[in-house]
Amino acid sequence: MRKINKIIIHCSATPAGRNVTVDDIDRWHRQRGFNSIGYHYVIYLDGTIHAGRPEHIQGAHCKGQNAHSIGVCYIGGCDCHMKPADTRTPQQRESLIKLVDLLLNRYPDASVHGHNEFTAKACPSFNVEKEFRR
Repeated sequence: MRKINKIIIHCSATPAGRNVTVDDIDRWHRQRGFNSIGYHYVIYLDGTIHAGRPEHIQGAHCKGQNAHSIGVCYIGGCDCHMKPADTRTPQQRESLIKLVDLLLNRYPDASVHGHNEFTAKACPSFNVEKEFRR
């Protein structure tokens, strides 16, 4: 198993309320040259958590950070004008907290970050440090 020291939160950069699936993201990522979906987990609008890449396989979600991280993506992150916005549904918020807690229990040395901490992007469109401060 890889040594995991970061959990990195992403958004799908899609408009609020638009249903997107793991298969959709997998297709987008393959079109960009990835061999499969880059995230390890995806949280749908209804709060259900879906597996992407297996955890033991390096992700493709954050340049320079993939070797030792788990990538989690929630569906949304943009308003109807495609501007960054925290569009998480109450169910997504609850599931994200539960998933991060589960991952931190599995990887106690890991810290939680937003994608925007490593790149000049708004992703995940909310302040991860404030929300997941330990």
